[in-house]
Formats: sequence, structure tokens, C-alpha cells
Amino acid sequence: MPHDQPASAPGPAPADASDHDPAEAPFLGLLATGAAAEEYERPVLRARAGGAAAARLAALERAKLLALRVRTELEDRRRREAELSALYATAHDLAGLRDLDAVLRAIVRRARSLLGTEVAYLTLNDPAAGDTYMRVTDGSVSARFQQLRLAMGEGLGGLVAQTARPYVTDSYFHDERFRHTRTIDSGVRDEGLVAILGVPLLLGSGVIGVLFAADRRERVFEPGQVALLAAHAAHAAVAIDTANLLAETRKTLTELEAANEIIRDRSSVIERASDVHDRLTELVLRGGGVQDVAEAVAEVLDGDVEFTEPGRAPAAALDRSRADGHAVRDGADWVAAVRAGGEVLGALVLRGHPALDPVDQRTLERAAMVTSLLLLARRTAGEAEQRVRGELLDDLLDAAARDPRLLRERAARVGADLDAPHVVLAARMSGAPISDGAGPPRPDGTDRRRLWSAASHLAATRHGLAAVRDGGAVLLLPLEPGGDPAHTAREIAARLGTALHVPVTVGASAPVPAPAARPAAVADAYAEARRCREALCALGRAGQGAAAADFGFLGLLLADTRDVDGFVHRTLGAVADYDARRGTELLRTLGAYFACGMSPARTKDELHVHVNTVAQRLERVGRLLGPDWQTPARALEIQLALRLHQLSAAVTRETEE
Repeated sequence: MPHDQPASAPGPAPADASDHDPAEAPFLGLLATGAAAEEYERPVLRARAGGAAAARLAALERAKLLALRVRTELEDRRRREAELSALYATAHDLAGLRDLDAVLRAIVRRARSLLGTEVAYLTLNDPAAGDTYMRVTDGSVSARFQQLRLAMGEGLGGLVAQTARPYVTDSYFHDERFRHTRTIDSGVRDEGLVAILGVPLLLGSGVIGVLFAADRRERVFEPGQVALLAAHAAHAAVAIDTANLLAETRKTLTELEAANEIIRDRSSVIERASDVHDRLTELVLRGGGVQDVAEAVAEVLDGDVEFTEPGRAPAAALDRSRADGHAVRDGADWVAAVRAGGEVLGALVLRGHPALDPVDQRTLERAAMVTSLLLLARRTAGEAEQRVRGELLDDLLDAAARDPRLLRERAARVGADLDAPHVVLAARMSGAPISDGAGPPRPDGTDRRRLWSAASHLAATRHGLAAVRDGGAVLLLPLEPGGDPAHTAREIAARLGTALHVPVTVGASAPVPAPAARPAAVADAYAEARRCREALCALGRAGQGAAAADFGFLGLLLADTRDVDGFVHRTLGAVADYDARRGTELLRTLGAYFACGMSPARTKDELHVHVNTVAQRLERVGRLLGPDWQTPARALEIQLALRLHQLSAAVTRETEE
């Protein structure tokens, strides 16, 4: 018996409690069998009951504590192993899912299972709305709870989403660490939740949502459980991202398949587009013209394509095409504006194709672009000729003593015939500043440069001349036999206004018979054209065209020739001709009527006829002169014409006598 064993120890000591055995021996067996924690007290109690020495008891106590610590460590390791196994199984399950909804449901179910909670749920962030919303729940019974939305920083979930850190509460309604709101608290109360653990769903450095586990009673979530749910959330975030990527990939593949189908369907159209591109390129390189482009596009598109001037194209469709920059449909036709900057040079019109393919529409637009390039190239080549035309017109206006022979030679080089009748036109854009100087436009005169360009192009197409002068443009155009200067002025105003998309006012002179023979007449005609143009602006008729004959008796003041007989004939010619044919006295009656203050009663006394005769004659006058002959403006012109007619007749009689 050992010397420290009490003699009065009751009964024989157990073998595992022998003084000769190591103090750790009894506890190793307990660790091996996985005994409960209370079993570790028995070796100490038996030793104390057997009268073991104090040193032996202290050694047993130390061994017991060490064994319990080892037991706790082993249990922790077994638990972590079980958790890791569960996480591995979760990751394996999530990796096999492809549908986003299925992934989210699996995440929430496994979170509830891992922590053994009554409820689990998941919210996702909405970047557009700036909040987070309930996406999936498991174990939830409240419809209000299932439809919650949380602003960033509101409620426990909003705080997790905002800070990207886990948060846990043992008693939700008594926790003041986060901001409570009536809406969120009502939803949580409807669900009956008390203890809640929320961990962020992190993707990279950003939060895409929050994963929750919750109970309807107070509960303390251990740090290990928080870590377990956070690890599960990490797998879940990757699974969500994978599912999203797969969904996007499937969508992209579907779109690619549709695109491939479209490419296959459009292969013939693309081939046509490639063909027309090659042909248009060849046309440009070999110096083809506008008509060549129209013919090439017509062949490719199997239709009739025509280039039209701005004034001949459908105005509404041309404006829409110019504004949109694309070909537009006009009934059964398509119109593509040919433009350079803000200037419309014309249009390509494809006829008889109401349902044009988008690629073919683009082909027509490309052809319009090539046409504009060709026109600009032709314009550039013609600018030198335009300058020559402008210099010739400047000499006609400024140097009346020029040698007619030299003028004719210079005109012949640009295709003009200065021995034919011409008309001088003064044009100005509405609202454009008037300059007292002559010569080319100043660098800041963008509007005048555009006007000069359009006027020069128009003059070249009509074998005339154009120049910049006095803040506007002056044109010298041939006048066809029997041509009317007023009609020419209106036509030019319309053509320039269409080309420039702003009102252009044009005044015309009387015909100049042969500018080369009498250069001074050109300057006088230009002065008359300017007076007509300014008269239009003063009368509120900007944007129109007119000659002196259009202004009635005012034309006598505007015109250099003072064509009195022409004015009288235009005003009273119908009545005078009627008197000459029928032997009536309508002119005499008309003169008496105005002399008597437009009173039929006094007129019949003046003429010594019956009042009915006066009424019949005035009725005939109205049919000859028009229903407005008694309006103040017409009456004034008629009275002036009557006076001039009477003076002319008196002069004629005196000459004959």
C-alpha cells in the first residue's frame, strides 16, 4: 500500500484510481467513449472517498479540467465538421441549380435548416429604387411581411444592406440599434418574429441583398451560428450571380440565334447593299454624274429612281427627310433629301416601292449622300466659273463704258448671250442685314454666302449671271420672248426660298433688250429691281417676288421707264377696248361717275341720261374691271388712269392740230 494511502480508506480503491496510475488515465477512457460531462467528476469523487492524498486529488482535478477542455474542443470540431459538411452539401446543391428562382428558394430553405429556425427569408437590393425588397421566404405566414420593402438604413435588414455587416437581435422590438418604421414593424409583428439574424449577400465589394434566419421567440444566436449563416450567404451570393449570368447567357444566346436568323434571311439584301456600295464607289472614282447614281440605284432596287430639283420634289416629304436625315415614305414612293449642311440640293425619289426593306432604305439614303458629294464636287468645279460670272455682272453694273465686244467675248465663255433680252432681279433673304458696300460676303455673312451660292447655281443653270451686292444678290437672267418679269421674280423667289428654307424677297426690273450694247441700262434696271424689292418689304410682302407692273400706280414711281401707257392699258384697257368695239361711252360714264362723287343720280344729270342707263353702264364696267373696282385702292388707280388717259388724249389732239 502506498505511504500516502489512508489506512482507514473504505474498501479497495478502483484500479483506475490507484496511486500508481497516471492522473489522466481515467479520463482518457471517458474521452474515448464520449461520456457526458458529468461523468468526468466520478474519478475525483472516488479518489476523495478513498482517502487519496491532496497531491493526488489536485492532479486529478487538473487532469479533469484538461479532459473537459479536450472534450469541448472535440465537440467543437465535430460541430464545425458537421457545419462544413452541410455547407459543402449546400454549395453542391446550389451549383447544380440553373434557375434563379430555384436557387433563391434553395438558399432560404437551407438557411432555415442550418440554424434550425422557424422562418428564413431573403431580400434583394433594388438599385433603381434605392431600397431592398422581400424576394423569397420559407416558413412565413404573413402576406404583409412577404411584401415588405425596406429603405437603406431602415429596420435590421436595411441596416445590414447599408453597412454590409451582419446584425443579430435577441428581441427585435426592444432593440434600438436600428431605425424602426411603422411599415416594417407591422410586417414583423404580423409574422410574430422576435429573434432575427441578418447577414449580407456580398458580391465583390457590393451588397446585393440580405439573408435572414428568425424565430418567433427570444433566442441567442451564437457567433458560430452567425459565421455559419454568413458562410452560407457567401455561397448563396455566388450561386445568385451564377444564375444571373446563366440567365443573361441564355438570353444572349437566344438573341444571337435570332440575329443569325435575321442575317440568314437578309443575306440577299446585304449582298444588294454591298453591290450598290461598290457601284457607287466606282461611279465616284470615275467621275460619274447624278443620273448615273440614279440609274445604278434603280437597277439594284429594281425600281424607278429619279433625281429632282428642290422645287420639284414633294415639299412635305422633302422637309421630313431633311429634318430626320433618312429616306421617308410619300404614298407609294420614297424620298431621300440630297443635302449639304442646311442646304437642300434636291432629292432622290424611288417610285413604286411602298414597302421598302430597311437595308434598301439605307441604300437609297447612301445614294443620296453620294449624290450630294457629286453635286458638291460639281459645284466646287463651277465656283471658278461662278466667280467669272459675278465679275462680269459687277463690270456691267459698275463700268458702263466697257467695250461691248469684250463683254460679249467674256459672256460667251460662260455660256451667256448678252445680246438677248434680259431681266435684272434683286434678291434678299428676309431679315438679312443690308450692307452699303459691294463685293463678296463678309466672313460673318453666312446667310448671304448661302444666298450667293444658291443664286449663282440658279443663274448658271439658266445661262445668266449672279453677284453679291448691297447685302443681297443680283441676277441677270435671259428673258424668253413674251416673258413676264413679274412672273420671273415670283419664280426665282420661290426657288431660292425652297433651296434656303427661308423667305427670299425678289424685285424685278423691266426688260433690258441687249445688255452688251447698253451696259448702263443694267445699272438702271438693278436700281429699279431694288426699289421693287424694298417696296415689297415695306408693304409686308417679304418672301414674294414682283415687278413694277405689280404695284399699280406705285409702279410708275418705282419704274425707270415711267410706262404711263402701259399703266393706263392695264387699268382701263378692257373698258376702252369695249368702247372701241361697241361704240359705247363707258369710259365717259366712268369719268363722270367719279367726278360726281360716285353718285348715280348726279351722274345721270351730268350725262343727261336716265338713271337706269347709268346703272346699266356701271354694271357693264363692273363685269369688265372686276367686282372690286369700287374699293378705295382700285378706285384710286382707276381715277389716276382716267386722268392720265384724258391727258394723253388731249396731248394727242394738240399734236394733230
